[in-house]
Amino acid sequence: MRLLVTRPEPDATREVETLMALGHDPVRAPLLEIEFLEDVPLNLDGAQAIVITSRNALRALGTHPERDKAVALPIFAVGEATAWAARQLGFTEVTIGPGTGAGLHPIICQEVHPSHGPLVHIGAEKVAFDLRGALESDGIDLRRVVLYRSHPVETLSEDVVDGLKSGDIEGALLLSPRTARAFARLVQRYGLVTEVKGLVCYCLSNAIAEAVVPLGVEACVPQFAREEDLITLLESGA
Repeated sequence: MRLLVTRPEPDATREVETLMALGHDPVRAPLLEIEFLEDVPLNLDGAQAIVITSRNALRALGTHPERDKAVALPIFAVGEATAWAARQLGFTEVTIGPGTGAGLHPIICQEVHPSHGPLVHIGAEKVAFDLRGALESDGIDLRRVVLYRSHPVETLSEDVVDGLKSGDIEGALLLSPRTARAFARLVQRYGLVTEVKGLVCYCLSNAIAEAVVPLGVEACVPQFAREEDLITLLESGA
């Protein structure tokens, strides 16, 4: 199957390799560009744990001058892939969530006590789920530290446009709501809404699937918000 890979680099390359190994024909089309920010303090004083909801946050942390101080703390990782990257960075006390910020929220509530200090959420300027607001309602203080921004791309390559027009591209993998919204916006901008009606969007979560509703395409969502489950869903032909 010819599939659109929409993740930013370097995750796009890893996903392309996975899909090729399974016999698919992936088309690389990152829909977000990542801008890492410098000279941002982590504000770790008194913190009881770190919260990470993306691997890009760990990439940014990897070159931060306060990295060693951060990795000495426990970490709540949004999912298994992020947890693996956290361990590679040096974190040793890792609690793993189910793959979404909303799913991580009750786990944090079970594991932390508000009197033990705030949590520090290292991540992007814009987030898919308001974890800070959710935890504040439970009396837990969450400090947000922004180490990167993601910018939607403004164009599609000629190869991608032609593949969508012809129906040669049969599916698209969408792993974040912002990516899905960027995809929907570009499809509409290029006047391809009719042409993509036969496209299947493989979406990591229901929130992502909702972002492509305006396109009228089929959206498939795995039971759990894990990348390996999304690939399994793709392989099942669902």
